[in-house]
Amino acid sequence: MTQSDDLGRVVIPKEIRRTLRIREGDPLEIFTDRDGEVIFKKYSPMGEMGAVAAELAEALARTAGMSCAICDRDAVIAAAGGAKKDILEKSISSDLEQVMEQRATYERGVGETQEIAVSEHDMYNVVVAAPIITDGDVSGCVTFVSEDENAAAAEVTVKLCQTAAQFLSRRVAV
Repeated sequence: MTQSDDLGRVVIPKEIRRTLRIREGDPLEIFTDRDGEVIFKKYSPMGEMGAVAAELAEALARTAGMSCAICDRDAVIAAAGGAKKDILEKSISSDLEQVMEQRATYERGVGETQEIAVSEHDMYNVVVAAPIITDGDVSGCVTFVSEDENAAAAEVTVKLCQTAAQFLSRRVAV
């Protein structure tokens, strides 16, 4: 049982926060149903960009000739190319989450970078990823992915990824 304090604040148990990847300061949506039950849902500003993100992922995949995924901080919200059915709406891997938090473009094979899976349970690895930064906070990332372990990003692919991330960062509602 959870109680609220005199200011109306509710403590969400640690196990639920860990499972839903809720961090301190993360916005939540609160709903009630007809039976009076209160429902907390993690708010994703990127989630409201679903249609735009899907169209952008399609255009990027066609242009680059490589599968594209657009992620919020928790899951793949849009995907295009051959990987779409395998990665769309899947939770992102903890490695990809760490890449986003570094706030820099990741390129497979550049420097001493490790292989980064899109999600924990698929065979697609990130070839390039650019973070989407909105008002100083990481909102998600744009990635090109491949199951080919030798796939590398051409300079133009990296620029496409970075440009798409900048485009989305200006359109995310926070």
